[in-house]
Amino acid sequence: MSFEEEWGELKAAAAMRLNTVGDSGGPGPAKGSADYVVSDDELGDIGHAAFDLFNGLESTGKHAKVASETAGTSLKGDGFDTGAAFTEVIGTWETQVKTLLQACAHISNHLDFTKVSKKADDEWIETQLRIVGPVAAEADGAVPASQISKYFQ
Repeated sequence: MSFEEEWGELKAAAAMRLNTVGDSGGPGPAKGSADYVVSDDELGDIGHAAFDLFNGLESTGKHAKVASETAGTSLKGDGFDTGAAFTEVIGTWETQVKTLLQACAHISNHLDFTKVSKKADDEWIETQLRIVGPVAAEADGAVPASQISKYFQ
């Protein structure tokens, strides 16, 4: 098999995979679309929800800490085994809240970064890829990232 034949087969296989995006009936591009689409609004909504969860959980996750610690210490001081268990549960709860807070912060920060870097990547690709051949007088020849796939068919 020649290089051209193998290359042609690989391109056709890749196009088939890309053109099946959205076949599952779920969200995503329409069937036959070869573009990978991420809506900035979707990224923003998810990041904002993570940010809101972080802010709400930071205060409400600790609202019963002082009263619970006092109760656990008092029960333990009175000789009840449940006092020590109660204090241990408080420690576990605090660790889990901190872990969830870190996860929310990571999600929010990552999606903010993704939104900005996606835009920067699209702008970079647009400035690097130029149409070969005549370009309209008012156009600069840049090709948007979403249009690149048509040049590889």
